[in-house]
Amino acid sequence: MAIYQIVRIGEEILREQAVEVPKLTPNIHKLLDNMAETMYKAKGVGLAAPQVGVPKRVIVVDAGDGLREFVNPVIIKKSGEAMDQEGCLSVPNTYGDVKRATRLVVSALDRNGEKFDLEAEGFLARVIQHETDHLDGILFVDIAEKLYDN
Repeated sequence: MAIYQIVRIGEEILREQAVEVPKLTPNIHKLLDNMAETMYKAKGVGLAAPQVGVPKRVIVVDAGDGLREFVNPVIIKKSGEAMDQEGCLSVPNTYGDVKRATRLVVSALDRNGEKFDLEAEGFLARVIQHETDHLDGILFVDIAEKLYDN
């Protein structure tokens, strides 16, 4: 496995619409593995493929309950609302207050190409929303109500 360089704010790829993965291949498995390793090394809780320079609809998340992998994720239902502070590996030393849904249902493919739906709430729901935003070229600084430098 390999550690990827994390793309920083200002790089064009972070503003692009990521493309769907048409087929699960060994290269996508390698991408998932390397993204997870990169996320853990950077002490993050989520990472989207565009953050490592790959414009594909792939995210990895570990909100404290183990690694979850999502290929072509789509949030199909949201409810509730809460404000909380967020940061991002692509926007170092900056945090912001972001309003997000407290519960959601996300539909995606796993690494084997099997479709699944996941109900998430709380912190896991927040992380999934943050990472899926990356797939649409949205950064938390775009939607934060207040930003803080660290």
